[in-house]
Amino acid sequence: MNTTFPYPVSVSNNSFATDVLAASAHHPVLVDFWASWCGPCKAIAPALNEIAAERGGQAIVAKVDVDAHPELASRYGIRSIPSLLIFRAGAVVDTMVGVHAKSEILRRLDAARPAATAA
Repeated sequence: MNTTFPYPVSVSNNSFATDVLAASAHHPVLVDFWASWCGPCKAIAPALNEIAAERGGQAIVAKVDVDAHPELASRYGIRSIPSLLIFRAGAVVDTMVGVHAKSEILRRLDAARPAATAA
């Protein structure tokens, strides 16, 4: 997938390889591991929606529901949510656990962009 979206993309076990790993060859992909019952996950969601809209074309924001896709959570060692993983070139390059300020998420997401496209 070489497309970016102005909204977070829901990712499943079946789509993770394409929507995250392959896509991260072109753009950093911020993956939010979350659950519907998680208060901090709900608190960070508006910032992630804004980041998806603001960084459309430069990055992808993806969401993995840990209750629906526990295999993905296990594969990436998710023990607390929200957990934000930034992927670049198919690998995790940064991890944030808990609620973080939008400015901090943006700083770390922008740091994962290739030097030629970083602003």
